[in-house]
Amino acid sequence: MEGKMKVIMKKEPKAGAVLAEMEIPKIGPKDILVKVMATSICGTDAHIYSWDAWSQKRIKPPYVMGHEFAGEVVEVGADVTAIKVGDVVSTETHIVCGVCDLCTTGNAHICRDTAILGVDTNGTYAEYVAIPESNAWKNPKGIDPAYLAVQEPLGNAVHTLLAGDIIGKTVAVVGCGPIGIMAVAVAKAVSASKVIAIEVNEYRLELAKKLGADIVINPLKEDPIAKILEVTGGMGVDVVAEMSGNALAIQQALKYIKLGGRMALLGIPTADVAIDIANDVVFKGITLQGIAGRKMYDTWFQVKGLIESGNLNLEEIITHRLPMEDFEEGFKLMASGNCGKVVLYPNKEALDSFAK
Repeated sequence: MEGKMKVIMKKEPKAGAVLAEMEIPKIGPKDILVKVMATSICGTDAHIYSWDAWSQKRIKPPYVMGHEFAGEVVEVGADVTAIKVGDVVSTETHIVCGVCDLCTTGNAHICRDTAILGVDTNGTYAEYVAIPESNAWKNPKGIDPAYLAVQEPLGNAVHTLLAGDIIGKTVAVVGCGPIGIMAVAVAKAVSASKVIAIEVNEYRLELAKKLGADIVINPLKEDPIAKILEVTGGMGVDVVAEMSGNALAIQQALKYIKLGGRMALLGIPTADVAIDIANDVVFKGITLQGIAGRKMYDTWFQVKGLIESGNLNLEEIITHRLPMEDFEEGFKLMASGNCGKVVLYPNKEALDSFAK
């Protein structure tokens, strides 16, 4: 396909981004070209937009941001077999080699040669995006594309929670940004006995309540260690889903996690975190799990099953819908914390068409 397209570009190594124009991408024989229907703002995008310490080490401008999306396939490469023009797809954002020891033993999500869409490559804040066929996830038609776009971050929440036993367990979700509130919903859907949400932003605590949190704690107003030990009879929680990346929150979680508990870490700290390995890890016999994206493609099938079960409450997660031109408003909302998922549409017509 020939022509120009509108994109949100990280043009320079500094805070912010710009609305720009570039050529519609060309595809290779194993790639597909997708017309973007909806794309959502991720916490990673917010890190890149603000140009924090992590972004400064990882991101190489100029490039197109964004990685959570859904769209319609408009062109396929000569060697593409499973995807056809007209299909509606989302994408697994980890582009992997497919042949290393990790990829061939069910661990492609931690492939050494991973490139991440919208981080290491041009992304989805655009009217069109090219992706490998192997990364496409085919969706049913007729579903609001905003809900299809958030399957990727929902997969992060599912992977974090389901990386170990969860049924009948007490769970603390630390950090109720968009993935954190999804984790609350997932924990309830898979029969956690009690879900405790910990967050400094009152708007997001209210979202956590709507999504099923049994107890909410604002650590600026009360001591989370004392409160959690109180509501768990002094035992602590079985599972911590750490979504914040905040050093103090991580240190506190290690104090209120139960002996023999599991702590799954998805949040990305912006600096080194000091922890007491001897007393908070070794002598407590806990398990620390690093969570990288989604298992390919086990997690996607788990997400599909949870959505189809009807047990997963996602109604409150998408709080704002904006045309791409208003992306700065979307990032302001993310910085304020007064939002769930913020979804961008390629233009106002698309927004009017899908956001009814």
